[in-house]
Amino acid sequence: MTLRCAVLDDYQGAALALADWSSLDGRVEVRPVREHIADRERLVAELADCEIVVIMRERTPFDADLLERLPRLRLLVTTGMRNASVDLAAAAARGVTVCGTASSSTPPVELTWALLLGLARNITTENRSVREGGPWQSTVGQDLHGRTLGLLGLGKIGTRVAQVAIAFGMEVLAWSEHLTPERAADAGVRLAPSKRDLLGRSDFVSVHLVLSERTRGLLGDEDLRAMRPHAYLINTSRAAIVDGPALLRALRENRIAGAGLDVFETEPLAPDDPLRSLPNVLATPHLGYVTEGNYRTFYAQAVEDIAAFLAGEPVRRLTPTA
Repeated sequence: MTLRCAVLDDYQGAALALADWSSLDGRVEVRPVREHIADRERLVAELADCEIVVIMRERTPFDADLLERLPRLRLLVTTGMRNASVDLAAAAARGVTVCGTASSSTPPVELTWALLLGLARNITTENRSVREGGPWQSTVGQDLHGRTLGLLGLGKIGTRVAQVAIAFGMEVLAWSEHLTPERAADAGVRLAPSKRDLLGRSDFVSVHLVLSERTRGLLGDEDLRAMRPHAYLINTSRAAIVDGPALLRALRENRIAGAGLDVFETEPLAPDDPLRSLPNVLATPHLGYVTEGNYRTFYAQAVEDIAAFLAGEPVRRLTPTA
């Protein structure tokens, strides 16, 4: 019997191109789905005949209701080893095995700096002017040397971001709930005494925290009011760490200079979402992890997960916590 496998949200058509699926020939029929399916009824219809589904990160949530409506599903593979949008308990209750994959060992710091530099030097505005025959030099960019970068979170990614900032000659402050002065000093940065202190002293603020109940909504309206009017907020972590309506108000009222965003509460963004058109927002469609190396790891290990499952020895299993 040939099993059917859908690979969801394969926007770029990368799944089959960046991994060798031939080991599954004759046993699994692989069907990439290029478009994101937000409508629940359409999604159920698309997956109704599938025993295996591969999902990309947290683009398509698999809650208890969806799992119940997919009685044929036996294996769910998520890229990455952590996916808060999958109800692991409900999957286990229905006998659905959930497996993950590794991610690139190189922290994705490039998107943080692409957004920060794009804002500091008005790259999109000036590029548009060049392309459209507009004014030659219409803006004045910001210097980075001597400016202050505030990092909310100093883990693997935050530390790498700090190293680049130091190379630019920036002063770097860092804060998180359990960050110590010793850990900050080891990274060559200074520990801010509080979140508000960091926000009030930084010219650029970049978020590098894991989303949890503790960090959800960590930056609210009063926090954004503490930022300098000329400061920029960069978020390549998780959208829910920043209060969305509060950020929208701050941007519309020009209480901060702007924001560089790679993550959003709803992805893809609705066509009429104001974040698409605000002039002080530089937005990218969640590209932080979208690299060839990362995708090769994701899909190669998805193939391994499927092969191991078929052999009766699943690997990289994700199970509900007690």
